[in-house]
Amino acid sequence: MRPIVAIVGRPNVGKSTLFNRLIGRRKAMVDDMPGVTRDRNYGNVDRFEVPFILVDTGGFEPETSDRLLQQMREQSRLAMAEADVILFVMDGRDGLTPADTEVSEMLRRADKPVFYLVNKVDGDRQEAEIGDFFALGVDTVFPVSAEHNRGIGDLMEALLAALPQRGASGANDEATKIAVVGRPNVGKSSLVNRLLGYERVVANPTPGTTRDSVDTYFSCNKKQYMLIDTAGIRRKGKTTEKIEKYSVMDALRGIERADVVLIVIDAAQGVTEQDEKIAGYAYEAGRACIFVVNKWDALHKDNSTIGNFVDSIRTEFKYLPFAPIVFVSALTGQRIDRIMTEVDNVMSQYTKRVTTSELNRVFSEAVENHHAPLFQGRRVKFYYATQVGTKPPVFVIFTNRPEGIHFSYERYLVNRFRDAFGFTGTPLSLIFRGREGNGKRH
Repeated sequence: MRPIVAIVGRPNVGKSTLFNRLIGRRKAMVDDMPGVTRDRNYGNVDRFEVPFILVDTGGFEPETSDRLLQQMREQSRLAMAEADVILFVMDGRDGLTPADTEVSEMLRRADKPVFYLVNKVDGDRQEAEIGDFFALGVDTVFPVSAEHNRGIGDLMEALLAALPQRGASGANDEATKIAVVGRPNVGKSSLVNRLLGYERVVANPTPGTTRDSVDTYFSCNKKQYMLIDTAGIRRKGKTTEKIEKYSVMDALRGIERADVVLIVIDAAQGVTEQDEKIAGYAYEAGRACIFVVNKWDALHKDNSTIGNFVDSIRTEFKYLPFAPIVFVSALTGQRIDRIMTEVDNVMSQYTKRVTTSELNRVFSEAVENHHAPLFQGRRVKFYYATQVGTKPPVFVIFTNRPEGIHFSYERYLVNRFRDAFGFTGTPLSLIFRGREGNGKRH
């Protein structure tokens, strides 16, 4: 497993800016509003000699009566406990504060390497004024400007030398990536906490609490997984705040990174238009999908309740007929174990390969039983098929008229492949290609 480096500090000292600088791309949200990053945010850093996992955290306020800030503080404590090395970020413009001193005293008891960073040091004049930070009783303070890349080279040289030596690759590199998506306040964070068995992310009844995607590695039944808890995707008309726009973008990136997408639906509210849009994002990205109907315990049910809900989902999501449906309660833990069973089922299909000979046997029988319609008065001929990829399974079918394949015939072939090879829980992609190389993808 890669070593873990955690970034901690008070709100608005530039932790997320440093995170983005080290990751090499804009992954965490950056805003001048204190408290933007509420949960831990994981990212793989592969730009240096030693690869490692970098963890961004919400601001740490040692003394606060605010419930959300208290939860953020607990998340920072968890990140410190997970980390092999800690980057403690302070604000050079604010100077040393009592809160910095209190965090420093806690870190001193952590019994692991801690790097003390004074951020927002943009020039020699500011660097000359950081002497107060040595009052923390440390020998080395790193003056940096995460925004302008000042001092980052010296920091990384020291950090890489302090990282524990582990294999560059491990089980986590092969982990099944699961994204948890849905409208705000459908219980995604509570579902994540239930799956992991502890309060991994901030669960709060206020819609929109989760703003960044948050990655967590875990194991279940000796298999490795990475759980991506995404921000609630809001309607476009409601993403007026800049921060909420970031959340939508981050959630969509979370879908792009996933193998399996858990589409969480509120049982009490039923299927909404926004649920359909969210599922559409996952479908268009070609991800294996599972519908997770949460808050099932809150409904008054009779013998037809489940059947009616299944019919509603199948009617509204006609493009996802292959997606399993699980009815759960994150609050009580009802049927939560079914989720991981379905994840394993759809993942086995998402990564499945079939032999070329068996594929062409099924393909030939399908074509014999139902010929493709004529195109511009000419017969559409098929030659052979081959599988060229997984995640999702992708098949190339060679034909004399790739542009003449109607979507209804493509759907017919997909259904035949599903029935023959057990592809009941994953999208399939067909590419129709002429012998000269021109093609049409469905």
